[in-house]
Amino acid sequence: MMSSDILYGILIPFLGTTLGSGCVFLVRKTMNQTIQRACLGFAGGVMVAASVWSLLIPALEQSAHLGKWSIIPATVGFWLGILFLLLLDKMIPHIHLNTDETEGIKTKLPRTTMLLLAVTLHNIPEGMAVGVVYAGYLAGDMQISLAGALALSVGIAIQNFPEGAIISMPLHSEGWKKSKAFIYGSLSGIVEPIAAIITILAAGLIVPVLPYCLSFAAGAMLYVVVEELIPEMSQGEHSNVGTLFFAIGFNLMMILDVALS
Repeated sequence: MMSSDILYGILIPFLGTTLGSGCVFLVRKTMNQTIQRACLGFAGGVMVAASVWSLLIPALEQSAHLGKWSIIPATVGFWLGILFLLLLDKMIPHIHLNTDETEGIKTKLPRTTMLLLAVTLHNIPEGMAVGVVYAGYLAGDMQISLAGALALSVGIAIQNFPEGAIISMPLHSEGWKKSKAFIYGSLSGIVEPIAAIITILAAGLIVPVLPYCLSFAAGAMLYVVVEELIPEMSQGEHSNVGTLFFAIGFNLMMILDVALS
């Protein structure tokens, strides 16, 4: 049974998305291109750092007893995560910011719906990452503390704040009312606690293969960063803003993980 601490922990990222979506009430319809790049870069930095410190390193530590074969679980899980997101990317119809080119299976869904699907696709590995870390904590894994799991939740919530704004504001610019754009922007993040809860409920099955699951989430998150965030933060006129905020996000997540673990 989940304690209140764990329930709050898996809801923290969703809170970050909701608060970010509220920006639609405070600012104009469109987001400044420089700010958008900064937000995307920051989100990418947080996700890369989380993949390393919160997921891959614990996966390697848990496999240390395998000796020279300790790299196998992390490598296999990592590539399964990459391939899983690649499959979803090919199957789920979606469209990214600042482009009219659709991806996934062919569909006649409206642009706004495909924008939401793109964010949902993005949020799946984040929810899985939070869930597998809390599952490891519940299983009594010594490499994963409640504080370390909380650090991951807080880090993802911080990067979800600008992401919430990035989805709600374009919906408003597409003609949606602010209230509707806020609701749908918030709901785009609901997949995270759902994925986290499913992962935790399956903890009994996950524990024997926890290193694989941790690295699976890491691979899925890195796929999103490289396939989606980095290209989007580099579109248009050349700018170093995205790169600088990528470094800021990376450093902040690293500090959170080390300080709270």
